[in-house]
Amino acid sequence: MRLQGKTAIVTGGASGFGAGIVRKFVAEGARVMIVDLNTALADELAAELGAGVLVRGGDVSRDADVAGLTSAAVDAWGDIDILVNNAGITHLPAPMEEIGEEEFDRVFAVNAKSVYLTARHIVPLMKARGQGAILNIASTAGVSPRPRLSWYNASKGWMNTATRAMAVELAPEGVRVNALNPVAGETPLLKRFLGEDTPEMRARFLSTIPLGRFSTPEDMGNAAAYLCSDEAAMITGVCMEVDGGRCI
Repeated sequence: MRLQGKTAIVTGGASGFGAGIVRKFVAEGARVMIVDLNTALADELAAELGAGVLVRGGDVSRDADVAGLTSAAVDAWGDIDILVNNAGITHLPAPMEEIGEEEFDRVFAVNAKSVYLTARHIVPLMKARGQGAILNIASTAGVSPRPRLSWYNASKGWMNTATRAMAVELAPEGVRVNALNPVAGETPLLKRFLGEDTPEMRARFLSTIPLGRFSTPEDMGNAAAYLCSDEAAMITGVCMEVDGGRCI
């Protein structure tokens, strides 16, 4: 029960890594708000996990939606202890010059602007209390970029730099900021990362991971629970690879 009594917002929390984080947080005693465009899937997860889980629909790249989810969390709980910026998308693998402007804008809106917007609305609340933990879900693509995922790579590199910038600025305010860099996993984004989800493509990618498997939602939940708990009280500005050795 490392998160007993804590309140947490997890964006993109209805499926994949986000759902793994939500499950672990609830198991560790936290009350959690799942923020997701897919409210039906979020409702299913909330029903599975019980009364301590709230659901909020919304697009985290829109200021009004982020303002609304922040107000809803404060109304429900009074305080927000933990924010997990997990919502993310990618473009299909392609030469960088062939990625359309609309797709580029959407990748940066969801992967980068959302972090800016949640900071605008939630950081002041954490600063006022002198405490809080923020966790950004980046990617090994931001550490060791893969060809043909150029602008996704760049958005996750941005998130790692933003994490360090936020950490150094917010440390005097008692707010910690860290990131996780997972390797690809069994999530809805896997097919988009690979371009095509075939046994051959999976085998080729797995050959680059020393531990020989993808990241799982459980892996992410375990790492997230630690970094957001009081056990990690001296850890800030860390971008932790959860990647089976992919970035070595």
